[in-house]
Amino acid sequence: MSDDQIGERLYRFPGGLKLRHHKKIACSEPLAPVPLPSHLYLPWSAGRAQAGELLVEPGERVLRGQPLTRPDNDFEIAVHAPTSGHIGDWVERPAAWPPGETVRCLELVADGQDEAAALAPLENWQTVDQDRLVDHLRASGLAGLGGAIFPTAAKLRGDWPEIETLILNGAECEPWIACDEMLMRSDPARVVSGAQVLARAAGAKTIVIAIEDQMGVVEKRLTAACQAASGPIEIRVVKVTTIYPEGGERQLIQVLTGREVPHDGLPQDLGLLCHNVATAAAAHDAVIDGQPLIERIVTVSGPGIRQPRNLIARIGTPIADLIAAAGGLEDNVRRLVLGGPMSGTALASDQIAVTKGTNSLLALTAVQLMDQQPTLPCINCGECVRVCPASLLPQLLYKAIAGEQNEQAAELNLFDCIECGCCAQICPSHIPLVDWYRHGKAERRLQQLDARRAALSRRRFEAREQRLASEQAERQARRERRREKLDQAGQAQSEIQAAIERAKQRKSDN
Repeated sequence: MSDDQIGERLYRFPGGLKLRHHKKIACSEPLAPVPLPSHLYLPWSAGRAQAGELLVEPGERVLRGQPLTRPDNDFEIAVHAPTSGHIGDWVERPAAWPPGETVRCLELVADGQDEAAALAPLENWQTVDQDRLVDHLRASGLAGLGGAIFPTAAKLRGDWPEIETLILNGAECEPWIACDEMLMRSDPARVVSGAQVLARAAGAKTIVIAIEDQMGVVEKRLTAACQAASGPIEIRVVKVTTIYPEGGERQLIQVLTGREVPHDGLPQDLGLLCHNVATAAAAHDAVIDGQPLIERIVTVSGPGIRQPRNLIARIGTPIADLIAAAGGLEDNVRRLVLGGPMSGTALASDQIAVTKGTNSLLALTAVQLMDQQPTLPCINCGECVRVCPASLLPQLLYKAIAGEQNEQAAELNLFDCIECGCCAQICPSHIPLVDWYRHGKAERRLQQLDARRAALSRRRFEAREQRLASEQAERQARRERRREKLDQAGQAQSEIQAAIERAKQRKSDN
């Protein structure tokens, strides 16, 4: 398939569900900033990425946009001050996942002035070396804003074939999440400009912006922005059928191209690169305006929110501040969910801080939870297999994990599970399958970590034994050499003594 055909014909991915959407509820109000909190909490790790080398000390005053860390490689994500204030202490804050765990955060005490550091746009970005452009994006703290928080620089720079097409993912398939739709409605030119930046950094020749087929307003505004954009790269807007989880990277690529990303491969292996539309907007901010990634749009919605809307929140803002900015909670709220109802995570606290991957906060009431049924044994109906977009065998994965056969679950491609929740949604036995898969992945990672530690201990033991044996052999060799020298010395002494005796004998004979 040639690149100019991508998106002209749409395909299907296995499984999936047709869900009723509730995006208009949050899009009825214009974007609004969350009032600046008095304290912000910046997680030291985002997903599996670390923050790099710390550049500040407790008590130091910092300005908005000032780098607080410096990444040493493409897999570290720089952290910047979301506002001006003073660096506080390291604190432990509640983590979204796993439940009950904490995450180490750097506290920033805001001074209320919101004083900005000097901006540093990248001049002549259209002609600079690609590595320099990627370095600038890395220093600006860019990461995937679709939820995975994968470092943008690591996606743009790697050992893979030439990138032909950049795909911008604007297909939000979760029923309530509307932050990307609101971004494309409000500022389509910024998305298109950022797409050009990412395409230049990746060396892509074409850009495809994928949106849901129900985003009529977004299509018109994005198309106008594409027509107004200047540059050598072709940009097209493609509408895809709204089927959950079409917003998944691999599923979207299959819909647009008809090709599947290899089981152990990446989209880059097909000459494709996929980024979220919000990541593109952040790339525009970093390169054109010189503004690092310090804020993002978060959808705050659900039946338990009094004024559902999309909010612009600084990174590190407590979730409680978002709820207050959306009018607060209804009296019958029973659960807060980070993300959407299908793949989101139930929160144990509203003190969790906004990260670069926080795209939505959903408040559910007793009405949504009252029809929950007790978990029953699996009846092997096969419905989970039918709806799985990754072509897995969910019931076998569940049984393997429940039986603590985590190695067997890994052999069944457990880590190909995108945790979309289709299987749990359709399960007549009401088994929380996604929770089991997350548990299985965590246990398998611990097993692999223990295996690596055991292998390291074994290598250390073997190296020690080899060293001791070598030292023993060296000591034995030294003893042998010493014995040989003594034997040689004794032989020489005997020869000398014999010579003396012969001399005495000759003298006595004379």
